[in-house]
Amino acid sequence: MLNGEDPKLLTAIPRAACIPIFLSCIALGLFATAPVSPFETKSPRGLDFVLRNSPTAQKYLIETMPGGVALLDYNNDGLLDIFLVNGGRVTSPMRLPENFDRKNPLYWNRLYRQDRDGSFTDVTEKAGLSNAEDGNYGMGVAVGDYDNDGFPDLYVTSYGKNVLYHNNGDGTFTDVTAKAGVAAGGWSVSAGFFDYDNDGKLDLLVTRYMEWDTKHSKTCGGEWHTYCPPEEFPATTSILYHNNGDGTFTDVSQKSGIAAKKGRALGVAFADYDDDGFTDIFVANDGMQQYLYHNNRDGTFTERALEAGAALSEDGRRLSGMGVVFQDYDNDGRPDVIVTELPREIYGVYHNEGNGTFSYSSLETGLGILSSGSSGWGVGLEDFDNDGWKDLFVAQGHVLDNVEQIDPSLHYWELPLLAMNHHGRFERVDTGSTSPAAGRGAAFGDLNNDGWQDVVMTVLGGPPQIFFNHGGKQHWLVISLRGTRSNRDGFGARVRVNGQTRFATSSGSYLSSSDKRLYFGLGAVETAKIEIAWPSGTRQTVNDVHADQFLEVREPEKP
Repeated sequence: MLNGEDPKLLTAIPRAACIPIFLSCIALGLFATAPVSPFETKSPRGLDFVLRNSPTAQKYLIETMPGGVALLDYNNDGLLDIFLVNGGRVTSPMRLPENFDRKNPLYWNRLYRQDRDGSFTDVTEKAGLSNAEDGNYGMGVAVGDYDNDGFPDLYVTSYGKNVLYHNNGDGTFTDVTAKAGVAAGGWSVSAGFFDYDNDGKLDLLVTRYMEWDTKHSKTCGGEWHTYCPPEEFPATTSILYHNNGDGTFTDVSQKSGIAAKKGRALGVAFADYDDDGFTDIFVANDGMQQYLYHNNRDGTFTERALEAGAALSEDGRRLSGMGVVFQDYDNDGRPDVIVTELPREIYGVYHNEGNGTFSYSSLETGLGILSSGSSGWGVGLEDFDNDGWKDLFVAQGHVLDNVEQIDPSLHYWELPLLAMNHHGRFERVDTGSTSPAAGRGAAFGDLNNDGWQDVVMTVLGGPPQIFFNHGGKQHWLVISLRGTRSNRDGFGARVRVNGQTRFATSSGSYLSSSDKRLYFGLGAVETAKIEIAWPSGTRQTVNDVHADQFLEVREPEKP
């Protein structure tokens, strides 16, 4: 969101400065012909969702913040299905008690089952997911098998009460929020399942944005009324729920130290940044410093972003953190962090130095010049051309729907950013889309099981955009983890294939949940060596694995 600073102070100087120096502009790639996109955008048959955020003249902040998307195989038929979170109906002004008309089918969250011919069928009602409750305005979704029964469960965040849906294994879900004790409350945004104490059961982290309600909302700006910047409202705490193993969770936010720091949290991602075998947490905060929660291995966390060099920009400015990805972009085996932001606050890249610290690397990676005029939300590091290097996709679109009247150099609707990774430096390429939009959530996975990663991006006021990867000649390997001593999803495992490293998770991005399978591009190589460090401490190696296959790797029963 807006951070209250004069945007003129953060203008994109590098582009303007090189105008008289033609050769310098070429070196920066400003005049280069963009490579061919790996994507083409399609609208699969049956996917008729519209994200209804209900913008009003009151400029209620919730209107510009939804909505999440999840890619999951809810019925275990081998095909990825799509779950989309809707907003709700907002009246102008809003009357109390707040009612967002979520019983109206126009505002339902939707589950679309993928069929064998690549089309989708709306199974929301049949699956028991049609009642989102009128007091909720939808935000995001997390996916994980919290009870280790082999079927992915859904946790849906909202402004209002959150909902945990247990997957019954027969194509239906049951609302178990009350029994599980995970309703939260307030304004929840992103969420993610992870096993912070390595006990084999997935715990749950929920980010919350601020203390806000429609009664105490206000508009900002002078001549043009705008959504207010986040510092106009009090910060709040995120929530950590510990999985008790009996279908219930315990709120350990205070006990764990998560609640020791108030913030304006949006995105969340997980990885073990210091290689101590325990999963750490990175939280993207809006209009303030970012948070890196180090796992102390005793059930508690210590926030270390400032001392680790991952809290601010290189010149000490706060970030308007939106989405976040916590993966290794330069193949050195250590998870790095990329945070998306508002225009003139270039996307934050924090390179993991391997000694518990990070270095700010936005300019060195090329993302400074690529992001200086854009607003980023959902984000992922995925190898879209299967060359062995993770590329970057960012859903983009300004937070202010009237920004072009305020500043004609900025745009409310934007094309997403697709940047291919050339040994740690990113180069923009065409996304395959000609339709700018107010992009928000983004989830990643192989929708048609051809070995090439696709993207689903949510759009305020419109249908999702689907980016289908048209593939190529490079080899690939897709790994499904099956934990036994560890949690069944294998979340928290460090998986290394032919010099590349991925950290097993479905979380990250913004409000969204990606396919839990791990994707590795192999380039011209036809075999792979797999090395897995499971959360239980078990180390496993699989040699001479043939390329171009979907492989399930089961954790050994004994260490």
